[in-house]
Amino acid sequence: MTLAGCKILYLVSEDWYFCSHRLPIARAARDAGAEVVVATRVREHGAAIEAEGFRLIPIELDRSGRNPLHDAATLASIIGLYRRECPDITHHVALKPALYGSIAACFTRVPAMINAFAGMGFVFISDGLFARTVRPIVKTALRFLLNRPSSSVIVQNPDDYDLFVGTVGVSRQRMSIIRGSGVDTDHFHPTDAPKGPPIAVCVTRMLWDKGIGELVAAAHLLRQRGTALTIRLVGAGDDNPAAIPAATLDQWKAEGVVEVAGASDDIAGECARAHIAVLPSYREGLPKSLLEAAAAGLPMVATDVPGCREICQHEKTGLLVPARTSEPLADALQSLAEDPARRDAYGKAARALAESAFAETVIVAQTISLYEKRYVG
Repeated sequence: MTLAGCKILYLVSEDWYFCSHRLPIARAARDAGAEVVVATRVREHGAAIEAEGFRLIPIELDRSGRNPLHDAATLASIIGLYRRECPDITHHVALKPALYGSIAACFTRVPAMINAFAGMGFVFISDGLFARTVRPIVKTALRFLLNRPSSSVIVQNPDDYDLFVGTVGVSRQRMSIIRGSGVDTDHFHPTDAPKGPPIAVCVTRMLWDKGIGELVAAAHLLRQRGTALTIRLVGAGDDNPAAIPAATLDQWKAEGVVEVAGASDDIAGECARAHIAVLPSYREGLPKSLLEAAAAGLPMVATDVPGCREICQHEKTGLLVPARTSEPLADALQSLAEDPARRDAYGKAARALAESAFAETVIVAQTISLYEKRYVG
């Protein structure tokens, strides 16, 4: 079976996220005969998307969810978009596109919608007043929308599967686990360990719920102990409600306890210059930064939370620590910083896991198979 004649519309918050997390899948759909349309907020990657032969439709999707008038206008524009385009399949990526895209798909009777959740997002993670207020509303809406016959739901780990089934109330019939976005195991590959004192690299958006505050606190502890380890933060800011203020990042940079590198287009190079990968996130779907680190043969330190523990397997590919803590994080980083043989063993196991379970070819094939099952030509 092919996707010849099928129109697939991707609804994604950000153009960079589409390129970093969904581009290989869209390429495979195109190569299988589908017409690919990408609706996203266009900033710096529009030309790259169009160069793939995809049709790009700019749309402003505010991720904060705190402006009801803007959100109502956005929903109306998505409904209008779906009515004009008449896609055979819509692929919604992340919570807000899934929510608004599913409403639009219902109004316009899209034959099949794929709702892909890369973690549960701010609404489900935060204990703040806004998140606690809207959480029951979002759960009720998702229960109705995701159980429709046209819906398929993709999650990236068993914990999120159980949450959707047990807490949100989505039928198992609608659910699939596809483990992440895949990693290019040719582009990310092991290299010789760099010379000099060890470096632990954290590649992620600069959000509080990625555990960046705890990581900086751990860096202070390591400095007090005299541990020879550099912690390097690689990633951009964000308009997420949990974003770390630029002034705070500037202060950390001035203090020099951590390196604040900002965004990078060379993550493979960042991995090659590091000895350890670290991600102390509060919750993930399946973090691409750890997938890339594993493919690069880096040992990991990560929090024992959904998503992270799928890749950072304790005392096999790395060390797991409790979330929202700094001292155990510092202990684990120090342990690996002072034990090159252990780093080497964990790194080799991480590479083997990436090749067998998380390679891009595996994930793309599973997603295209789901498209083919849902498409009625």
